[in-house]
Amino acid sequence: MGWKASLVSPFARKISQRIAHQAETALSSQESILRFLLAKAVHTDFGKDHDFSQLTSHDDYKHAVPIRDYEGHRSYIDQILQGHNDVLWPGKPKYLAKTSGTTSGIKYIPITKESIPNHFGTARNALFNYMHLTGKSGFLEGKMIFLSGSPQLTKTAGIPTGRLSGIVNHMVPKWLKSNQLPSYQTNCIEDWEAKLDQIVEETYSRDMRLISGIPPWVKMYYERLLERTGTSTIREIFPNFQVFVYGGVNYEPYRASLESLMGPGVDTLETYPASEGFIAFQDDINDDGLLLNTASGIYYEFVPASEIHSESPTRLSLAEVELGVNYAILLSTNAGLWAYDIGDTVTFTSLDPYRLRVSGRTAHYISAFGEHVIGQEVERAMQYAIAQEGGSVVEFTVAPQVNPESGLPHHEWFVEWDREPEDMGAFAQKLDHSLRQQNIYYEDLIKGAVMQPLLLQSVPKGGFVEYMKSQGKLGGQNKVPRLSNDRAIVDRLL
Repeated sequence: MGWKASLVSPFARKISQRIAHQAETALSSQESILRFLLAKAVHTDFGKDHDFSQLTSHDDYKHAVPIRDYEGHRSYIDQILQGHNDVLWPGKPKYLAKTSGTTSGIKYIPITKESIPNHFGTARNALFNYMHLTGKSGFLEGKMIFLSGSPQLTKTAGIPTGRLSGIVNHMVPKWLKSNQLPSYQTNCIEDWEAKLDQIVEETYSRDMRLISGIPPWVKMYYERLLERTGTSTIREIFPNFQVFVYGGVNYEPYRASLESLMGPGVDTLETYPASEGFIAFQDDINDDGLLLNTASGIYYEFVPASEIHSESPTRLSLAEVELGVNYAILLSTNAGLWAYDIGDTVTFTSLDPYRLRVSGRTAHYISAFGEHVIGQEVERAMQYAIAQEGGSVVEFTVAPQVNPESGLPHHEWFVEWDREPEDMGAFAQKLDHSLRQQNIYYEDLIKGAVMQPLLLQSVPKGGFVEYMKSQGKLGGQNKVPRLSNDRAIVDRLL
């Protein structure tokens, strides 16, 4: 064990013990957090507008504070951008995380002094918990890379503003900075492909032990490393490579190709961060459920996904959730977001402790014919078809074909292959079979001859990269939508 691991080891043990205790006291922590949030923000503009001084329970809260997305918070955030204090949270935000939305354009998510530990501290805790439970600490003695946005910040109303990943980059402690790659100058390169080439040059000869990022962009990094070095696996380049930390998208569609690229012997650790808050992380590498972050300044509510767009949706506290139900997740946070719909859906895999999986997006679904197919279903179908028929996928998206030139309407799956299956027809049948097994509405529409079974379309190599480039969303924290209710994405893709 190296000197850094020796110093960190007692702290990692305490962190792991604290995580276990927090998992046991999740419900009482949630009640305490709601009381704290209401008391802290009682004199803010939002608190006055919603009578926080009169609210004492979750029932009070959900009747006083309606569900809002970013547009619902915009009038308050605009006041912050105009320089006002005490709007959503006491004082001013310490940072503004700049992100993009499908309907809101550029979004500015507040990060406060109180919410900073949620973002950076949770990422640290997930790693230290992994270190303590597995006994693997070697990643602390070598180089680490976090494929992220630029750390360069601008000022908005005097508040430092940038990508969340860039903001978090400034929070890395000095003792760990010497382990971090790429260099600050390289991290500031805006063009993703130029940045990626420079990252490869800075890292291919170094002792990389931890690599972190969104799977499709890490895959590009791996491929360019192999091209640069002429080797067949990443482990040949980095023999001490210990753990791959990822989040942002479902890993399963990328698992086969990434594991093939990495080679054997690399652990994976999944996290669930968002600009609005660090929601969950994998506390056990042998369990693919993500432990809900219940003691970190966020109060959670859950709405059955089928009700999220209704006038009076059911709003449940953590104590009321059930296994296997698809919920939209709402956050109320110590950054000043209130009953905030982040657009994600989740399902719980365990209630003791509270572990979940991200199942999709409330805005990303197909229901052109009433089938309401969600992201989790298409990803499970892809995973099933690959297991049955082979093949390896780079990326895919699904869209409805409402007016085909011939035949019945159907879903079209646009797939960029890393390795094509031997029998494309059988692969499509397995996809369709899995989807019919999962979604009774889809099954009924196929049986009733309202729709025909899905069709596969192959996307040329590099097609999704070119699409993301055309949208100004290449690299960083950007993700290809898994499905949509119209053909806007696939028309641009083609």
